[in-house]
Amino acid sequence: MVLQGLKPHIFDRLKKFTGRWAGEVPARLWSLRMTPNRSTGFTPFFIVYSAEAILPTDLDYGAPRVKAYDEARSEKAHEDALDQLDEAHDVVVLRSAKYKQVLWCYHSKSMRGWAFQVGDLVL
Repeated sequence: MVLQGLKPHIFDRLKKFTGRWAGEVPARLWSLRMTPNRSTGFTPFFIVYSAEAILPTDLDYGAPRVKAYDEARSEKAHEDALDQLDEAHDVVVLRSAKYKQVLWCYHSKSMRGWAFQVGDLVL
């Protein structure tokens, strides 16, 4: 997935830039970490750190989430988020199981069962 994200940004039919890919990797990794996963519904960043990331553009342009930040209420909000973490974990597990079940149904409907008998020639 990282290579698929890099290819359109570094490949030029006329010229190949030999060190340009190294500068593009952090941006591609960030975009992968901030994209919600189809099977869980959450971003990988949220699953690892138990909070949504603040984007650099939010800091630059003063998003409401950044403007409303208060250090005194931050500790209480952190405790509330930890209480909700178990619920979010359960949601991730349920969504992942549902996604796996849908994939299993999709793949199993195209599979045919084979019953072999003693004496059948198996190549």
